[in-house]
Amino acid sequence: MKSRVHHATLFALYQLCIMVGIIAMPIAMATRRFGFTLPLHRLIENVGDAYEAAQHE
Repeated sequence: MKSRVHHATLFALYQLCIMVGIIAMPIAMATRRFGFTLPLHRLIENVGDAYEAAQHE
């Protein structure tokens, strides 16, 4: 039971991170013009890796 809750939570977190990344895209594009990049790709990759690792347990 714990693993199902863990998987569901990681999946929801992954989907939320993707949604935040899509919403923040215009902000990220504007900040990039000034030489600053938002590290959203690292957040999505880390959560995605955790979700995939939990699937293989």
